[in-house]
Amino acid sequence: MSAAHHLPDILSPEFAANPYPAYAVMREKEPLMWHEATQSYIISRYEDVERVFKDRKAQFTTDNYNWQLEPVHGKTILQLSGREHAVRRALVAPAFRGSDLQERFLPVIERNSRELIDTFRYSGSADIVSDYATRFPVNVIADMLGLDKADHARFHGWYTAVIAFLGNLSGDPEVAAAGERTRVEFAEYMLPVIRERRANPGDDLLSTLCAAEVDGVRMSDEDIKAFCSLLLAAGGETTDKAIAGILANLLSNPDQLAAVRADRSLIPAAFAETLRYTPPVQMIMRQSATSVEVTGGTIPAGATVTCLIGAANRDERRYRDPDRFDIFRDDLATTSAFSAAAGHLAFALGRHFCVGALLAKAEVEVGLNQLLDAMPDLRLADGHDPVEQGVFTRGPKTLPVRFTPVTA
Repeated sequence: MSAAHHLPDILSPEFAANPYPAYAVMREKEPLMWHEATQSYIISRYEDVERVFKDRKAQFTTDNYNWQLEPVHGKTILQLSGREHAVRRALVAPAFRGSDLQERFLPVIERNSRELIDTFRYSGSADIVSDYATRFPVNVIADMLGLDKADHARFHGWYTAVIAFLGNLSGDPEVAAAGERTRVEFAEYMLPVIRERRANPGDDLLSTLCAAEVDGVRMSDEDIKAFCSLLLAAGGETTDKAIAGILANLLSNPDQLAAVRADRSLIPAAFAETLRYTPPVQMIMRQSATSVEVTGGTIPAGATVTCLIGAANRDERRYRDPDRFDIFRDDLATTSAFSAAAGHLAFALGRHFCVGALLAKAEVEVGLNQLLDAMPDLRLADGHDPVEQGVFTRGPKTLPVRFTPVTA
C-alpha cells in the first residue's frame, strides 16, 4: 500500500462533483488506501466492503460512532454490539417488519404522499426534491411517532445539521458546533414528549417504544430520544435522496421510465438498481478490532475504516457494465434487495443491516406510484440535467419537472 498522491482526494471539489471516476481508480490502483485528513483506511472493492459489513469473525466494531454519532444523537443502537445491540434491536425492530408496516403505517405513508402531491397536482410543474422528497419521509416519521407535523421545519433543520455533522470529513468547526447544538435542542423538544407519552400512551410508535420490553429490559427516555433522532436523520435524509434518485435515474433513461409506468411491479427493481447505482449513503465507517487482511494489504487493529459503498456498488468484479443504470440487470436480485441478504451494499449488511429498509421500500413504492399516477407525461424541465451533490450522502440537488395535470 503506497501513499496515494496520484489519486483524487475524497475531500476535493472534483470528487464532490462526480466521485464515480475516482472510485474506479481507487478500486483498480489502491483498493486499500490510507487517508491522512480523516485518519482512516479507505476500502473500495465490493468483496472487501461486503466482508467488513458481514463481519463473520467479529473483527469490526461500530465504536467509530462514539465520536461520529453520539455528539449529535446521544448513544444510539448503532454503537451497541453483542447482546446489548440484540436486545435493543429486538425492541425497535417489530415496528419496521412487514406485518406492522402494512397494518399500521401504510395508511400513514399513503396519506402523507397524497397530501404533498395535492400541493402541486394541478399546477403542471414541481421540484420533486423541495416539494416532495425532502418532506415526505420526515412527515411519515413524525406521523408514525405522533409528533406535530407543524414542526416539520424544525425536524428538517435538525436532520440536515446532523447529516452535515456526519459528513463533516474536513472537520469544519461551525458544522460541528451546529450538530452538537442540535442534540441539545432535540432533547429539549423530545424528552417532555416522551414523558407525556409514558403517562398517556397512544397507538403511535413512540408509545410502542416507551412500552417495549425484551428480557426485562426497557428503553430509557434517553434511549428513545436517541433512537428518534437517528430515525429522523436516517429516515429523512436517505429516503429523500432515494426518491429523488430513482426519479432522476428513470427520467434520464426514458425507456426504463416508460417500462415502470406500464408495469408498476418493476418499482422494487428500479429502487434496488438506484440503491446500487446512486446509493444515498456513499460511505460508512467501521473500526477494526484486530488486524485484518484485505485486498492490497493489512488494516491494523484499532483503525477507522471508511467503506466506500458508492465504489463497491460499481465494482466490475461484481456487476456487469456497472456504470449503467439498468433496472433489468440479472446480477442484482430484487427479492432480497431489502433484506440482510441484499446483493448491494446501500443498507449495509449483517447485524447492523438497516432496520428501516422495508419502511424505505414502502415509501418509495407508494410515492412513485402516486407520482406516476398524478403526472402521466412526467418530464424534466427544459434544459435541466439532474445534478447530484454531497460526499457522505449524495443525491439530486433539485429535480424540476413538468407534466400535464390530470383533471379530477
